[in-house]
Amino acid sequence: MKKVIYLVILCTTLYNCEDVIDVDLNETEPRLVIEASIDWYKNTTGNSQSIKLSLSAPFFEDVVPPANDAIVHITDSNGNLFSFIEEGNSGIYNTTNFTPVIDETYTLIVNYNNEIYTATETLKSVVPIDYIEQNNEGGFLGDEIEIKVYFTDPLNIDNYYFFEYYSDISDSPNLDVAEDRFIDGNQIFGFYSEEDLSAGNELTIRHYGVSRQYYEFMNILLQQGNNDGGGPFETQPATVRGNCINTTNEDHYAFGYFRLSEVEEAIYIIE
Repeated sequence: MKKVIYLVILCTTLYNCEDVIDVDLNETEPRLVIEASIDWYKNTTGNSQSIKLSLSAPFFEDVVPPANDAIVHITDSNGNLFSFIEEGNSGIYNTTNFTPVIDETYTLIVNYNNEIYTATETLKSVVPIDYIEQNNEGGFLGDEIEIKVYFTDPLNIDNYYFFEYYSDISDSPNLDVAEDRFIDGNQIFGFYSEEDLSAGNELTIRHYGVSRQYYEFMNILLQQGNNDGGGPFETQPATVRGNCINTTNEDHYAFGYFRLSEVEEAIYIIE
């Protein structure tokens, strides 16, 4: 794949010169991207679920192509099968009869382009939110709003958490993960802060119970996406594979992860 990049150089003659540089970029075969997050919100049946399949695209492409005409289903340890049907040509596959059971083991099977992808995970529970606390004197200068979301970790049980915080002043969520190795059985909190938060802004809080494998997967991804540290000579991020395995051709692996979680959601209005 060849891209043309225009490099504008200020010449020593004080005239602007324009040089054309042809850059040859490696082109690889698209890979399947599996976004299979089965979320069981507390106080709902959890029957309606969606899985998104797409294809990896070149760096300069703006459109992410959907993966159409796949056969997608999930099975549980009792042999129950839940089929996901594509919505038009969207690459989004839906079901309305999924049955969520805490600590049940589920297997995802995706048949795409005559290749079989599988992943196995366990649906993990999450404790309810105890209360939400707002601090209007947070930040280094004491002029930022900070939100703490308290919950009580169960005693003598290994727990792993995934947090999402969406505010109506930001286009992307704030993500975090945590484990209870040093806080087992204690009341702890998730933390959110946004420099431009003000009274009246809406914050959507979602806490997920996740497996240890997913915690480790997201922890690596979040560390690689951290822009606070490193420099030009830091170690380059590596490809982080999820738990979806191509059983037909292991070298043609997929991106993404199959996760099942109970979810606690709260809407908070900044005071």
